[in-house]
Amino acid sequence: DNQRKTKELEEARKLQLSMLPNNVPKVPGLEIAVYMKTASEVGGDYYDFKYDNNGRLVIAIGDATGHGMRAGTMVATIKGLFTAESSQTDVVTFLNKSNSIIRDMRLGNNYMAMLLAKIEGNRLTISSAGMPPALIYRSKNKQVEEIKLQAIPLGGPADFPYPEKETTLSQGDTLILMSDGFPELFNEQKEILDYSRTRQIIGGIGDASASETINFLIKEADKWKGNAKQEDDITFVVVKRK
Repeated sequence: DNQRKTKELEEARKLQLSMLPNNVPKVPGLEIAVYMKTASEVGGDYYDFKYDNNGRLVIAIGDATGHGMRAGTMVATIKGLFTAESSQTDVVTFLNKSNSIIRDMRLGNNYMAMLLAKIEGNRLTISSAGMPPALIYRSKNKQVEEIKLQAIPLGGPADFPYPEKETTLSQGDTLILMSDGFPELFNEQKEILDYSRTRQIIGGIGDASASETINFLIKEADKWKGNAKQEDDITFVVVKRK
């Protein structure tokens, strides 16, 4: 029975990883880096990109409830919806549409937290359905700005007004999107890393490139965790304006 369970988990992990893009889009003026470390039980983390000839970039990052095949089904559903959409789509419209489709599919108590970030030139538009805040390291004043949009995950009540925030991404600024696996990481003393420590850590990235930022965050995660077990997937999407 244990062997069967291990095989099922392995299949679920393979499915989850097959949903991710093979490569990161090459966007002039932006440096993009991604990272995902799956937990021992497969969670439902997901990220994706859409980039068009007009220089529009849409980034999706999500986290399905539950583990294993249940989470995998939800990720496959949202991947299909995101793939079918055009990059011109308004981020809030996409969340509304996906919310009603997931609800109509009656997937039981399965939900999908998701954040969409659209970058056009130096304009950044973000909408979120139950994901951790987006963080921006502002190179000019060396401060970390938090974009916190409170909303419920996809698959919840109809006509939920998903919030939207527009800001600018100036030269040298770094946008950090993440699932809750990093801020909710426990150490050996059963203490949680939490969001304020996460902001402090990101305050230390300075002029690091996108990939250096990810390496820095991975080191910080390992330092905090010690020998404790990683309970949830950890995912980062980092975008730096060059």
